[in-house]
Amino acid sequence: MAPVPSSTIVSSNGSHKLEAASLETSKVPQSSKARSHPLDPLIPDEILDVSMAVRKHMAAYTDVKAIKFVTCATANPPKRDVLAHLGIPLVTGEKAQVLEKELFRRADVDFIDVVTGNAFNTILAFKGRDWVVETLDKLPEGAQPQISVNELTAAELTVRNDPQVQKLAAEIGLKPENIFADGWSIGWDARFPKRQRLQQALLFARFEEHDNLYAHPLDFFPVLDSNSLEVIHIDFPAHRINLDVKNRNEPVLSTSTTAPPPLEEDSLVASGRTRLPYPDTTHEYLPDLLSKQPGVKVSTRGPVKPLHIVQPEGVSFNMNGNEIEWQKWKMHIAFSHREGLALSTITYDDDGSLRPLIYRLSLVEMVVPYGAPEHPHPRKFAFDVGEYGIGTQANELSLGCDCLGKIHYLPGSFIGQDGHVIHVKRAICIHEEDSGLLWKHTDYRPGGRAHAVRSRRLVISMICTVANYEYCFYYYFYQDGSIEFEVRLSGILNIHALAPGESAGPHATQVAPRIGAQYHQHLFSVRIDPMVDGLRNSVIESDIVPLPNAPTGSADNWAGNAFITQERTLRTALEGARDYDFAKDRRWSIVNSSRIHHASGKPMGYVLGYKGATTTLLAAPGSWVVRRAGFAGKSLWVVKDRDDGLGGRMWPAGRYVPQTVDPPSDSVEKWASEEESIDDDDILLFVTMGVNHIPRPEDWPVMPVEHVRLTLKPVHFFESNPALDVPGVLDQVSTAAFEDGTHGSNRNEACCE
Repeated sequence: MAPVPSSTIVSSNGSHKLEAASLETSKVPQSSKARSHPLDPLIPDEILDVSMAVRKHMAAYTDVKAIKFVTCATANPPKRDVLAHLGIPLVTGEKAQVLEKELFRRADVDFIDVVTGNAFNTILAFKGRDWVVETLDKLPEGAQPQISVNELTAAELTVRNDPQVQKLAAEIGLKPENIFADGWSIGWDARFPKRQRLQQALLFARFEEHDNLYAHPLDFFPVLDSNSLEVIHIDFPAHRINLDVKNRNEPVLSTSTTAPPPLEEDSLVASGRTRLPYPDTTHEYLPDLLSKQPGVKVSTRGPVKPLHIVQPEGVSFNMNGNEIEWQKWKMHIAFSHREGLALSTITYDDDGSLRPLIYRLSLVEMVVPYGAPEHPHPRKFAFDVGEYGIGTQANELSLGCDCLGKIHYLPGSFIGQDGHVIHVKRAICIHEEDSGLLWKHTDYRPGGRAHAVRSRRLVISMICTVANYEYCFYYYFYQDGSIEFEVRLSGILNIHALAPGESAGPHATQVAPRIGAQYHQHLFSVRIDPMVDGLRNSVIESDIVPLPNAPTGSADNWAGNAFITQERTLRTALEGARDYDFAKDRRWSIVNSSRIHHASGKPMGYVLGYKGATTTLLAAPGSWVVRRAGFAGKSLWVVKDRDDGLGGRMWPAGRYVPQTVDPPSDSVEKWASEEESIDDDDILLFVTMGVNHIPRPEDWPVMPVEHVRLTLKPVHFFESNPALDVPGVLDQVSTAAFEDGTHGSNRNEACCE
């Protein structure tokens, strides 16, 4: 994983640079002013005060001598209290409840005892002028909080300074300064003690400051202890360098098994092969380095002329702290060290009627399992949310590059392991975009009129770098009441070295000479906490099928063209684990069964759309990844929420993900095994979406974006098209591309006004 780019770090002693990380420093805007919204993220002042309060408490009341912080975030109040505080009704059309108590600001902190390796969680409340510890819990043995950015960056230094790693690198002509490492969670490796906090390191060689280090993968994988910062083992993967004696054209592994060898066995000998030289051909992507790369073709691409996004009268949205209002939408935007970007209390003003839609919408987990079975590659199935945190990998966004137009940014802050603050000044980007036509119709008859309305959408985004990969997250809000969540995948493929003459084999693509990129999946879990016209919702599953028992020529279906929808309401959590059915074009709607559309007679709701992204786990039953990432085995989970005052049921793979073995008690698989009602109740949806990535040479050395999308569209929710009141505006700036007179001007024939 990667350090946070261009971030600011603040401690109680002022600004300083994080060891082992290349981070810029500048003054952080801080405020001691009380936060006005109960879901606001902790600001730098608060994080510093919380870390100091934890230190003082541990020194005064425990025998813990030294700690390292892992996470520090807002502990959100109960859902109903927040809605009452904000004046949002529990049912559309009713008055909001009155909150008769104070909502204390609370913080949720994970930290580790550096001496013993024990992990702790504590909840603090801000009362009076001080943060006070309310609870302090030691985590069960083996439960590990997420891996911090400090630990990830320290992994590289630890590996580079290790004598055995230096010796192995020297054998293939590398100096210590050439050794670079991406720290990864260990995934699964039962050979090591359960309580040991582990990382594995993927190694690469770098010869200039900014060259593409991923072009030079090394042939061994160190394992290190994240607490003691020691390399404790080194693995050598097998390679497909031998030929099957029965079939000379079929390469086979250099070892007889894909299982890991015992720790006491020489891992190089166990791999059945000798050392491999690193691939030494450069594959650059930065323009200045690419221009110097030997053998690069001279581009025939012509210049791209400027395209500017201009809003001369400013933006159409209003900000009040972290709350935004735009085109009848209103919501709260929060930075989260784990989710990255969380949207809450989403409501829609239906011409004077405040309609609650979603209490919280966010990406709460993802897993990236790789498909090569030979050890140690099966350990590569990173949970980028639960093991590292998306927010802690957030980019410092650049005006005019990552976001275009009139931009508003929100910052993000999270805790460093010594209690300081890592502050990303421009973590979240907010802007508007033209989104093509919203609707249009032309009366084709002589003298008929035409009318067209262009679509404007609100964009809320964040970009994260997780080692080699970039994940770009976009939430879109439209004027027709629709919502879209999009993930764009880019960055650099996770690659491995091939032996001279070795093929990539059946589980990978050779994207460049001696560079293999293994098949893998990107599977995302999106959590939807709905409140569609109120907190009591249901999910209806709809299949589109030919009219049953009515063949062509029958009285009911003489022409044979009839088809219908078959609907069922999911009643209990046991029924809530669902598979997508392509043949039936299956879809799920979140509805409020107490509110019926005046014309259709159907309950008002929102329908999910992600037909092109309904990918689930391909790993075999009982596999390591299936046991740890069971959430990715179903297209949809619907469970009952339990509001515990700490955010409810949040994490589908459990709160503490690193080094888990089986589904924890706080995972979606366990919640779905209970006989709890999910009909007309306070429910949660966990949507699994993703892609199967079979790498292409065109994905190398940097990958063009891949798109994954989820939509939520109103169904029987509005009386009619809610965008009828969007004005059709004729753009006076638009002109003909070529002033040759062949197209003329049709402004007087405009169909926008």
